[in-house]
Amino acid sequence: MPSERRYVITLTCPDTTGIVARIAGFLAGAGGWIVEAGYHSDVDSGWFFTRQVVRADSLPFEVDELRRRFAEVAAELGGQATWTVTDTGVPKRAVLLVSKEMHCLHDLLGRVAAGELPVKLEAVIGNHDALEGVVRAHGVEFHHVPFPAGPDGKAAAFAEMGQMVDKYQPDAVVLARFMQILPPWLCERWAGRALNIHHSFLPSFVGARPYHQAHARGVKLIGATCHYVTADLDAGPIVEQDVIRVDHGDTVADMVRRGRDIERLVLARGLRWHLEDRVLVHGNKTVVFR
Repeated sequence: MPSERRYVITLTCPDTTGIVARIAGFLAGAGGWIVEAGYHSDVDSGWFFTRQVVRADSLPFEVDELRRRFAEVAAELGGQATWTVTDTGVPKRAVLLVSKEMHCLHDLLGRVAAGELPVKLEAVIGNHDALEGVVRAHGVEFHHVPFPAGPDGKAAAFAEMGQMVDKYQPDAVVLARFMQILPPWLCERWAGRALNIHHSFLPSFVGARPYHQAHARGVKLIGATCHYVTADLDAGPIVEQDVIRVDHGDTVADMVRRGRDIERLVLARGLRWHLEDRVLVHGNKTVVFR
């Protein structure tokens, strides 16, 4: 994100004439300097989506007053409208959930340390302690929550983990190869905030061992998918995807190695777009203003 403080406005509402003019007129009337604007009108659903970025120093009031005034604009556009106003001067917070695989964790830790992601990494929570040393070496808190076998043990572990995550009030909960299926109550609590990286180009090869499934089918492309977590396994709204070409000579190990490269990139992109309020969710689809 640019170093200048900016306000980011997002809006989703039923489509009609005059929406762009109403928003632009509202911002211009307040002296707002728009530096980025994205619009999408979905013909099939009849919904409108926009993301506006305004220089904070161009407005004569602070973000709370902007929210109050924009709420009146949104109300004019119908009771179904949903909107957000965020301040880039307030760092977004994230918590990572991990298991034993380290490639996505390493990548995100490196990007945060290099200032490449607009986020404050509050903590990493692992269901194993194998990655604790790596996390603490980056100056980030690590918490180990064991997941015992059996439904009762897992339920207690999820309850402990959920309480621990919520303590940080994160804007993003990132399943960086967590390897556990979140229970429906956590999916609901973290709806629109929990991001997962799936090592497959969904909707193909859902669930476990997708590279083995892909190898058995003789595919020519493998990929990765960053999506929001829902109670439907690997079926949440998709934020980002990418692929890489493979051929008949590649082993499962080759596919895993190449796939990890794609997973790193896709998760980092998806997380960045989420943190920058570029992703608007409508039903099980997303509009991403890249």
